[in-house]
Amino acid sequence: MRFLADESCDFAVVRALRGAGYDVMTVRDANPGASDEAVIGLALAQSRILLTEDKDFGRMVFASPAGRAGVILIRFPASARRVMAETIIGLIGSHGQKISGCFVTVQPGRIRIAERIQEQ
Repeated sequence: MRFLADESCDFAVVRALRGAGYDVMTVRDANPGASDEAVIGLALAQSRILLTEDKDFGRMVFASPAGRAGVILIRFPASARRVMAETIIGLIGSHGQKISGCFVTVQPGRIRIAERIQEQ
């Protein structure tokens, strides 16, 4: 699985995924300051699941076919961030390819996987 970490994504998640052997590109390295539309386009063009803490991507991917690659929305308050990377690794380990093309919301103690994002 391949991932694209939005600029809002905590770098601890990037380090943990890379440490586990996953291919993770960051927007900060690929196209710093890119618009949300450009970020979604990059994820789609490279078949990468977007990792983000920006809720705006939820509206975007369901309003257009641009989000078909999939999105993992990370929602962890400061008090729970120490387990954030471990939780993301666990999500990917337990659900694997089933999350491709889905909108996934990850919170402390809760993972919600929405139906596959449909093509328009």
